Amino acid sequence: MSAKILEKILFVDDDVNLLQAVKRRYRKKFNIVTASSAKEGLEMLASNQFAVVVSDLQMPEMNGIEFLAKVREEYPDVTRVMLTGNADLKAAIDAVNNGHIFRFCTKPCPVDVMINTLWSAIEQYRLVNAERELLEKTLLGSVKVLTDILALVNTIAFGRASRVTNYVKKITRKLALKDVWKFEIAAMLSQIGCVTLPGEALEKVYRNQELGEEEKKMYESHPVVGQDLISKIPRLDEVGQIIAYQEKLFNGAGKPENGVKGKEIPLGARILKIALDFDILVHNGMRPSLAFEEMKKREEWYDPDILSVLPSVISEEEAVRIKEVDIEELNTSMVLAEDVKTTKGVLLISQGQEVTPSLIRRLKNFAQTVGVKEPIKVILREENDLA
Repeated sequence: MSAKILEKILFVDDDVNLLQAVKRRYRKKFNIVTASSAKEGLEMLASNQFAVVVSDLQMPEMNGIEFLAKVREEYPDVTRVMLTGNADLKAAIDAVNNGHIFRFCTKPCPVDVMINTLWSAIEQYRLVNAERELLEKTLLGSVKVLTDILALVNTIAFGRASRVTNYVKKITRKLALKDVWKFEIAAMLSQIGCVTLPGEALEKVYRNQELGEEEKKMYESHPVVGQDLISKIPRLDEVGQIIAYQEKLFNGAGKPENGVKGKEIPLGARILKIALDFDILVHNGMRPSLAFEEMKKREEWYDPDILSVLPSVISEEEAVRIKEVDIEELNTSMVLAEDVKTTKGVLLISQGQEVTPSLIRRLKNFAQTVGVKEPIKVILREENDLA
């Protein structure tokens, strides 16, 4: 293949002369970037997207095995290659066996061997990413179908799930997190355990009203019920953990009752807890900025690093554009800004749900049979909210 590839390859070595030679030798075929230390390499990885990292084994401060293990931990999709001398072969072989690296090359490495290694590493990166993207799209599609169906069963619970998912998306964007699909799925399915609860109990919860003793027990069990349901779906173990810990306070109080607290609580659950509590306050009429002030008063309830980005999310919330439309004008760039009811006042769909093709079809059917109050208030989403 003669065309230069677009994916970036990072070479890390404390020998500056060797790095210059690498650039001269391979720059026509590959997109080469260099770093003269493990520390500099990690800094470059934090601000750039690389397909392959090639590291020397013998480096001061942090050697190649330690460096590539760190890369594997923080950037698991990046293909890792090690350069080593003959005297270090055992260490390199151990690194391969332990899964730290994809391949190793001995110094001095013949040009044709290095080219073939880099091509193979690029192909490995493409394969891993193609599988991950397919998995994410398949899972997200399946979960979306599931939530559409469950919305028919429990409109109130899944109206809330839609609103909370929107908050989680914005929070993860502000935190610049990677692999956010699992956080979004957890938010979308966070209320799935509520399908077993009476509608009256859910109404009380979402209106911040006091629950009876039995109602409280039922509601407190919904995260575990949700986790149990999610555990039946392959590859969603981490999502199930997030759902199970959604009501856990940062200080360790709450369900599940164990010794887990602080940063030990799954990151997704810490994000979800903030989104859930923020939604309860705002949904009950509190201005977003006042809701944030209220949450700040709750000492040790929330991860302070996550709570700190909430004001920037609030500024987006308070800047949304609301419009009144008829059913025929609804489209998938909108979110319901109010409950949709029949002409007799019966609740059909809760505020906060994204407008989907299936939701539009439902409303058209209701309009023809029982009548729907129009116009309907909707939020017009910005382009970056649709991502």
